[in-house]
Amino acid sequence: MIAAPTDRPPTDRPPTDRNRTLAVAGLLMGIALAALESSVIATAMPTVIRDLGGQGLYALPFAVYLLTSTVTSPLWGRASDLLGRKRLYLAGIVIFLLGSMLCGAATSMVALVAARALQGVGAGAVQTLTFTLVGEMFTLEQRARVQGFFSGVWGLAGLLGPLLGGLIVDHASWRWVFYLNLPFGIPALMLAARCLNGARPVPGGQVPGGQVPGGQVPGGQVPGGQVPGGRVPIDWLGALLFTLGSGLLIWGLEFREWTLVALSALVLGAALWTEARHSAPLLPLKNLRAALPRVGVVGNLLAGAAYFGTISYLPLFAQGVSGQGATAAGAILTPMLLGWTGTSIIAARVLGRLGTTRLILWGFNILVLAFLGLSLAAHAPLWVISAVGFFAGSGMGFAMFTLLIAVQQATPRPDLGAMTSAILFSRQLGGAIGTALMGTLIGQAAISAGGGALADGLQRAFLLALGLVVLAWIMAQTLRGVGKPAPEARQAGSD
Repeated sequence: MIAAPTDRPPTDRPPTDRNRTLAVAGLLMGIALAALESSVIATAMPTVIRDLGGQGLYALPFAVYLLTSTVTSPLWGRASDLLGRKRLYLAGIVIFLLGSMLCGAATSMVALVAARALQGVGAGAVQTLTFTLVGEMFTLEQRARVQGFFSGVWGLAGLLGPLLGGLIVDHASWRWVFYLNLPFGIPALMLAARCLNGARPVPGGQVPGGQVPGGQVPGGQVPGGQVPGGRVPIDWLGALLFTLGSGLLIWGLEFREWTLVALSALVLGAALWTEARHSAPLLPLKNLRAALPRVGVVGNLLAGAAYFGTISYLPLFAQGVSGQGATAAGAILTPMLLGWTGTSIIAARVLGRLGTTRLILWGFNILVLAFLGLSLAAHAPLWVISAVGFFAGSGMGFAMFTLLIAVQQATPRPDLGAMTSAILFSRQLGGAIGTALMGTLIGQAAISAGGGALADGLQRAFLLALGLVVLAWIMAQTLRGVGKPAPEARQAGSD
């Protein structure tokens, strides 16, 4: 049992716009570092392998970072609901920077893998709690603009990461890929420590039980309520089973160990059984009874599988089908990332006028059309694939960004961290599932052969992606018939 945090305002200083602006600047630096770290290492790894050896461990620095950042995300989210966001965000930044320092100092591949695992634990906190904190600090329309800006920074970091990694390796040392996190991460830590207390929302009060007045949030009221009695039991068994099951699933998918995948299904089933019977579960399953959170979680899982699975294998089209080089293989992803970033920013600007339901449906409509186009264009020229990829990214920007905003608005504060982390976790888990399934459909023989055989394999993968986004589109139709959400503020503290 632990004491629940209270919502009393801080007494050390009054809330100010300046504090909130500085807090956002700190959060922005933190999320940029986490985004860069997921992509910047790609261009550094060949040099790392030459320095440290361990060619057989080439994939592990990527895999363990993905594993620990993904499986710890729900833990950080629920723990922040129970223990307070600020202290856990600061702990996450410290862990991330410590992992970065150890990565830069690694003298063997084993040490690098272990440090990347630690770094991933910190990144799980930074990613989840950044969006949760923003969800508490701003009204709906303000939050849409701020989160749109964060999404833009995330997309830009994804684009610049490989290029930045190559420049650092060419002109300095691969170790600075990790050490450069420190001069940016330490100011982020200081700004968060100094300013998050004062980063309060404008007056307006919490929406009771997660319901926006007038029933205008898609899916209606989310079951909610306050933390009872000031003390909350932690579901340690459910958290352990969920983390173990998620870890087995992601590891098994990453390395095609289907026995681990089957075992993970049993462990996750036991975790859900335990969670359903606990008063403060890691994942607030009661919230999924409402349409909006259910669409948010399952829609992110399905669309994440389609989108990130496609991103994993689309460079093969440039090299194995079109016969282009590595530069073209990287460039083919640029339109997808630009589409996601651009429509996230557009959605942030128009959400208040158009409403969440319309933007979510627009996003899934575009996704269905884009993946239909990809499935028909597997033998088309490279520029056609790139153009269609732009629309796939655009659909993700409209749908995923707006779903996150809408679910946060419909969720009571005691479950805000858990629901935010559930959405981000389901998207990442979907990516791991989609990558594994598409790799199986394409087949190693087609990847080795290239040409027409590879194009046929990619077409099978694109058809799978189309089926996944059609399922997500069908689920999204349950959100029809409701208006745009009211711009209510959620009263909450940051510590």
